[in-house]
Amino acid sequence: MAKNREVVDKFGKRHTFSEGMEGVVATSSEICFINGAEGRLFYRGIPIEDLAENSTFEETSYFLLYGELPTQKELHDFDTRLKKYRAIPDPVLEILKQMPRKANTMQILRTVVSLMGLYEEKSDEHSVSETSREAEKLIAVFPTIVAAIQRLREGKEPISPDKSLGHAANLIYMVNGEKPDAYAARVLDVCLILHAEHGFNASTFTSRVVISTLTDVHSAITAAIGSLRGPLHGGANEGVMHLLNEIGSLEAVDEVIRLKLKTKAKIMGFGHRVYKVLDPRAKILSQYSERLAEITGKQKYYAMSKKIEEIMENEVGDRGIYPNVDFFSASVYHYLGFNLEIYTPIFAVSRISGWAAHVMEQLRENRLFRPSSVYLGDIDRTYPKISDR
Repeated sequence: MAKNREVVDKFGKRHTFSEGMEGVVATSSEICFINGAEGRLFYRGIPIEDLAENSTFEETSYFLLYGELPTQKELHDFDTRLKKYRAIPDPVLEILKQMPRKANTMQILRTVVSLMGLYEEKSDEHSVSETSREAEKLIAVFPTIVAAIQRLREGKEPISPDKSLGHAANLIYMVNGEKPDAYAARVLDVCLILHAEHGFNASTFTSRVVISTLTDVHSAITAAIGSLRGPLHGGANEGVMHLLNEIGSLEAVDEVIRLKLKTKAKIMGFGHRVYKVLDPRAKILSQYSERLAEITGKQKYYAMSKKIEEIMENEVGDRGIYPNVDFFSASVYHYLGFNLEIYTPIFAVSRISGWAAHVMEQLRENRLFRPSSVYLGDIDRTYPKISDR
């Protein structure tokens, strides 16, 4: 339920509004539907479970961008274009190499994406063809940027994309230098599908607000990255891993979690502004985390996660607080061999498809976002001379 706040302004007029715009309808969309009460998620009408089982990230991206599932030829052509656009422009790569290696990875990603906008000759053209071309280029290059960031942080040279590999497999390859097995590639592919779109979340709404000014696509996506960085949004997956590392062992889970509940400390990876039951994406990721734990023989993080989930369900499940997508994605990314610093950038590798779809949708029937606020400050203050202050 939306948290409404009632205030009286300086003119005696009473106003009621929803904190954080919760429950406020800002515009219409055909891209995503979420049924938070039942834990259902649909991309353009197709349940997320069907896409996770049957689709690929490339196909899902096409679907989000263009509104229909592609034919075999359309998918082949789309995949060919993505592979063509994977490389980082040389001047941008050289600047990336000069950035502080210990800087926040999302800040680096945000800066690199902004830089790439300088190399788009038609960045202020908002035709359907130009906007879709820029969208495809960004979807294609995000994994290359993220992998390069990780490699440089480790003191290693970035690895060039491999056109023989799919989108997910290529990301793993560019991070660790080894081609992944089919199962690992498929797990990451599913992760990317699950994170690709989620309605009017903070970063997606940011991208639509920014593009509504008719600025360039790179500016809108750069702003979205800045929004995703926050720990209350995309950064939550890093918070989950920090929690698991803080607890340290399966035996310590009960004591640590109950203490956090007693002191009302936030437990990352639980609760959602929309879902009041189990996030359907968390259910899928839990199964992959379990399987990866079995394959790797490293049960610790999955076992800890399940124990935390059990305690939380018993203690706060009746309040609608359940695992969200970030909770099990943390252990999945760990089992896939990704360093903690690029957990949120991997989220961006996926969500760029949703951002781009919303940017394109916004531009089709654009209207500048210009909401109102209630002014509660002073009126008609006297301006004092600086000598009297």
